[in-house]
Amino acid sequence: MALSRSARLAALATATAALCVIAAAPAPSPGSAGIGDPYFPQLGNGGFDALHYGLDVAYDPDSGRLDGRTTVTARATQNLSSFDLDLQKLTVASVEVNGRHARFTRSGDEIRITPADPLRKGRTFTARVVYGGVPQALSGPIVFGSDYGWMKTKDGVFVACEPNAASTWFPSSDHPSDKAAFDITITAPKGLTGVSNGRLLSTRTRGASSVSHWRESRQMATYLATASIGRFDVRTGRTPAGTPIYVAIDPVLANSNSVDVYAVTAKATDYWSKVFGPYPFEETGAVVDDMPQAGFSLETQSKPSYSAVRNESTIVHELAHQWFGDSVSVKQWKDIWLNEGFATYAQWLWDEHQGKRSAHDAFLAEYDATPANSGFWRTKVADPQRDTMFASAVYDRGAMTLQALRDRIGDKAFFRLLPAWTKAHRYGNADTGQFTALAEKISGQKLGGFFDAWLHTSGKPALQLPTAAPGRVRQG
Repeated sequence: MALSRSARLAALATATAALCVIAAAPAPSPGSAGIGDPYFPQLGNGGFDALHYGLDVAYDPDSGRLDGRTTVTARATQNLSSFDLDLQKLTVASVEVNGRHARFTRSGDEIRITPADPLRKGRTFTARVVYGGVPQALSGPIVFGSDYGWMKTKDGVFVACEPNAASTWFPSSDHPSDKAAFDITITAPKGLTGVSNGRLLSTRTRGASSVSHWRESRQMATYLATASIGRFDVRTGRTPAGTPIYVAIDPVLANSNSVDVYAVTAKATDYWSKVFGPYPFEETGAVVDDMPQAGFSLETQSKPSYSAVRNESTIVHELAHQWFGDSVSVKQWKDIWLNEGFATYAQWLWDEHQGKRSAHDAFLAEYDATPANSGFWRTKVADPQRDTMFASAVYDRGAMTLQALRDRIGDKAFFRLLPAWTKAHRYGNADTGQFTALAEKISGQKLGGFFDAWLHTSGKPALQLPTAAPGRVRQG
């Protein structure tokens, strides 16, 4: 069919415009090796947003060897000629991008991957990495001077990776600002149990091995992923409010009479759901291993990991993290008080709920017992620095900040603020400035000076007692 002159001119204009758009598109370039976190500049990766991790790991406790296949599904946020993934010490055998062989190089803890064809901005792609070796736990001053990450036990492995050890066992964009959903398949010798995040989809025996497939369908920071392996006594059920629960305890510890981990987990999950908002994940629970040399517990998403049977206060702390740290995650590690201060304050709220001591009294006891010249008050809680990001002030001064805020704005506004915060940033990331803004909005008060004194300034803040005696936590 012949086109009129006007139609030909219109077609020519459209084609010319399209060529201009193509010409204006930025040329593909490498994604950055890190997201630029002030504490860990090389962690995470630029140029893409991770959407899903498919982890398939096989572990031999006798040799300590891990063999893995990780498939990362991501969306390019720029035109990419190459991109990085974080992986520490393990050996990469091969890489594929979108099913095609991709070249890669190693530099320290970075894998630089060059796909066969550039990746266009906005497009989803997959990167499959085959790798193996003996994972090495990390050590240093960051986590209380303890080893952390992939830690060998007598019968398997205890996996607790905050803040930077997820990449000791799988290639990833290893920063909490780049959250993703996970499928984790664990292959271990028959007779051992592999426990991970989310819900168990299947277990099967394959020759001399046991294979378990877990799915965490909610967004998760990489450091919260786990693949703990060992002999466990497993108890499942539902909390009184109906949340599925899965608790795995090393048989060596199963007869401990110090605390009923299952019962406390169920009770605390339901109570925090009233105070902080609906439980954010599909399952709650715990992994309790015989690893006392680790010396810490971690809020691994949906199932906190404990290196021994810990007390009730520790359990309620780690479960509070499911809201503060796991569902609502930090944008940068300097805001870690949004995790630890809130979870520590939850311990005070739990005692108040149990009728032991009010959170206000706990606050006063801590405040009065810590002299003004103590180094405790020198820590700026909203930016504590890398090697002291888990200092006691981050936990305790963070908790004190919350009680001081409660005293300042009153119970009604304070207990509106907590669930409003977890709802506003559910499954996402947030920072201190956003919390300050929300506190001001809900309370109707200007709180800049208050937060400056408690979070951003060295020195012991002046105490301003409430005009009325603080009450208990009330539920409407």
